[in-house]
Amino acid sequence: MSSFERLLSFVESELGFVTSHYDTSYLDRRISSRMRRTGIEGYGRYQKRLDEDPDERDALLDALSVNVTSFFRNPDVWDELCDVLRSLSDDRRRVKLWSAACSDGREPYSLALLALSDPEIDASNVRITATDIDREVLAKARQGVYRSTRTTSIADQLDPLDGYEEFVHRDGDTFRVSERGKRLVNFERHDLIHGRSKSDFDFVSCRNLFIYINAEHKLPMLRTITNSLRDGGYLVIGKTETLPEVLKEEYVPVDKRLRIYMKK
Repeated sequence: MSSFERLLSFVESELGFVTSHYDTSYLDRRISSRMRRTGIEGYGRYQKRLDEDPDERDALLDALSVNVTSFFRNPDVWDELCDVLRSLSDDRRRVKLWSAACSDGREPYSLALLALSDPEIDASNVRITATDIDREVLAKARQGVYRSTRTTSIADQLDPLDGYEEFVHRDGDTFRVSERGKRLVNFERHDLIHGRSKSDFDFVSCRNLFIYINAEHKLPMLRTITNSLRDGGYLVIGKTETLPEVLKEEYVPVDKRLRIYMKK
């Protein structure tokens, strides 16, 4: 067993992060980044640091969590999703949406803001379930508070939505999702690999997660999602992601380029 494999085994057994579910190159990039920050060379020495330093354990777990997100990421996708939500809202019944692997909440809040701002969508009938495996990131998401930094402009992220100021309150570089927006979203912990399927969702978004997951675990995660969708429900994944061949027969493409599908 190599020193890198021993380190991964330590992370899985002692830190509780299931490294075997993730692509090895992704894990190596994240771990190497922490090693550079701490000035440590060699996986064995870094494992010793993890064994002795609880703060570094927390820092590594945070680095390994897939928390790359944005409001209205890929605006062309959101233009099409607006039409999807309108069609679901036309049925005059409760519309159940699931934002899986939601990270810090910007994607489910984007769904909420879209529903609130579009006169053709009855937001009173929209209910959004937002899930992630990371309890700390869920706690931050529930607050609905986001801050611009030197490299991230929240205003630019929100710009695709005309009149977002009605639903997001700005104070300098701090942006707070309004209570109207927060009421549409319920955050809860869920493990896509080991957790149970949900039921009767009209729409599931799970974008830009599967590029980090190895092929062995990608299919069961997508099975969980597929089993959570009602017939005729919609699925959207990341623009650089693909459905496994075995699942393609269960969906009709709505927009192949934007990776939006309807369950048969």
